[in-house]
Amino acid sequence: MDDRSLAETLAEHVAANREAWDRWAPDFEPRGRRAWAEPVASWGIWNVPESELGLLPDDLAGRDAIELGCGTAYVSAWLARLGARPVGIDNSPNQLATARMLQAEHGLEFPLLLGNAEAVPYPDASFDLAISEYGACLWADPYAWTPEAARLLRPGGRLVFLTNHPIFMLVTGELEDDGPAGDRLLRSYFHDRRYTWPDETSVEFHLSHGEWIGLLRQSGLEIERLVEIRAPERPTYGGGGGLPGEEVPFGLATREWARHWPTEEAWIARKRG
Repeated sequence: MDDRSLAETLAEHVAANREAWDRWAPDFEPRGRRAWAEPVASWGIWNVPESELGLLPDDLAGRDAIELGCGTAYVSAWLARLGARPVGIDNSPNQLATARMLQAEHGLEFPLLLGNAEAVPYPDASFDLAISEYGACLWADPYAWTPEAARLLRPGGRLVFLTNHPIFMLVTGELEDDGPAGDRLLRSYFHDRRYTWPDETSVEFHLSHGEWIGLLRQSGLEIERLVEIRAPERPTYGGGGGLPGEEVPFGLATREWARHWPTEEAWIARKRG
């Protein structure tokens, strides 16, 4: 099957996001390369250390993990170094090509699959941890990928994901020229949860807290923590977020803004049973 025929079999938002991320992949190689070189995890656009946020389970040795929307797979690399057995799945062939290149450079091997986190080719109860940092949790339909993640987890297994905070979505402009997040509401809290920026064809998904709570519980998951992430006072570098010298990571928000309001949030939920 050629690439065009394959694209025609994908859901509209999945095909749009594949095209977008294949196009963006070269721009994300430097961030992936830097994150792969780091021995410990740091999260989000502000690179907040794992030692401060505590998103990962205490003991990952021998645990099976899947990264949903792995991109360059630096999170999977961190998990592997902690003794886990990760699998990465991503919708973008070009992002996976970068991930495989970095695997070879670092001598670290784990499975990398081309696919959609809304339908993962693994049996029920295959994993102890499902994780997504700005991966499936932003770019896949939450009403499809969340129950799929729950299906993949063993009883007691955890789902961890990090995405944009609803407050940020209310105050960020439509176009890059609008500048970073400000202090005025620019859209309704009840905006369409499927979101396409005016200058892009990619599709994002943004739920409210109430919607996340309902969806996680309906999927058989008990919420353990919601972490609303505050930018550190001074820059930290190490993860896949802001680069050295980057005053406004990805053009999203200034550090001063993100010291007052959260740009990001992380959810931790455990599968019942």
